[in-house]
Amino acid sequence: VFVTSGLGGMSGAQAKAAVICGAVGVIAEVDKTALEKRHAQGWVMEVFSDLDLLMERVKRAQEEKTPVSIAYHGNVVDLWERFATSEAGLVDLGSDQTSLHNAFNGGYWPVGYTQEESRRMMVEEPEAFRVAVQESLVRHVKAINTVIKEKGMSRFFDYGNAFLLEAGRAGADVFDTSSRTLEDAVARGKYKYPSYVQDVMGDIFSLGFGPFRWVCSSGEHEDLVLTDKLASEAISECMADSGCPEPTVNQYADNKKWIDQAEENKLVVGSQARILYSDAIGRIAIAERFHEAIKAGTLHGPVVLSRDHHDVSGTDSPFRETSNIQDGSMFCADMAVQNCIGDASRGATWVALHNGGGVGFGEVMNGGFGHVLDGSEDSIEKARKMLWWDVCNGVTRRAWARNDNALTTIDRAMKVWNYVYIVESLNM
Repeated sequence: VFVTSGLGGMSGAQAKAAVICGAVGVIAEVDKTALEKRHAQGWVMEVFSDLDLLMERVKRAQEEKTPVSIAYHGNVVDLWERFATSEAGLVDLGSDQTSLHNAFNGGYWPVGYTQEESRRMMVEEPEAFRVAVQESLVRHVKAINTVIKEKGMSRFFDYGNAFLLEAGRAGADVFDTSSRTLEDAVARGKYKYPSYVQDVMGDIFSLGFGPFRWVCSSGEHEDLVLTDKLASEAISECMADSGCPEPTVNQYADNKKWIDQAEENKLVVGSQARILYSDAIGRIAIAERFHEAIKAGTLHGPVVLSRDHHDVSGTDSPFRETSNIQDGSMFCADMAVQNCIGDASRGATWVALHNGGGVGFGEVMNGGFGHVLDGSEDSIEKARKMLWWDVCNGVTRRAWARNDNALTTIDRAMKVWNYVYIVESLNM
């Protein structure tokens, strides 16, 4: 059982992801419009506003071991406090994906107020709203701590949207004082709970994995289904490589499961598009299979390659994506620029350099790209060079910072690239 909050833009996938992973997902959402949208789209399966009925449904799903996504229309603080007074063993894993990087402008609604009351107070009484948010955060953390200490929840993590940061500022009990004073823990930002981005994703980024994205320009759903199949085949081939390290094989396996279940879980809500985590070798292998299918006419139009900014090397974000690059360079905003310029010079169809995505203006620099595979040899050759740079630039930086996974990954990357370069030189 996984308990969290947020069914809006970026957090909307939590319900679907829980089911794909075989869990019971319980997600709180204050905004009825956002909740109803996700329910209508099929991203959340059931909706409750009565906490007693919700608890009974969680128990039944847990007993039956049936994956299900359950939305709670209400404040996440009320949800956690209800779990804190329930019997032990109901929750295994917890997180939070409210937009606390925008804590006092609608990213987090205080408990005890309707959304309309909160909006009015936010505009007309901003200081009172700030106090209400901070008081809610203190209650929020207290309930989570209780569920861990007394009810058997094994782990809680911060998604990376500044939950721990703002809770700490509010005076909540989130600091690790097991081996240091409270003052030292506050000064060093040492929390008792991990951040998903820093403590989990940092290691995955260091392997070169991040959200590779593609869009079928034909707009035909059958094209998307074929790209899923081609991507799965490419990943299987990558996993079978005798030189592939075990942590990389494990990541391939996780993402093969995701892509193999993508169609049955109806992940499309707009364009015929997909996101699949992969490393440089995997991204190029996928692109090459798309290229052959476009050239053969089995895909009915070009495929546009891209990625999210929440990636290996497209983002300089010291409090999120690059937070685990701990050699001091996390505060430099140059990697995104290097990616943008490097992608452009290697032939990306377009590039973008922008500020603020995910954590707020002034806190992050992002470099993005789009590349059109049209079946021509020119487009696939540019894709090979550009995708390699786009990923390995970030892995290199993480290796400079002595991140363990990055050291292994960049060593393998250099061997692979040197081999490719030598073979191409001989062929010339």
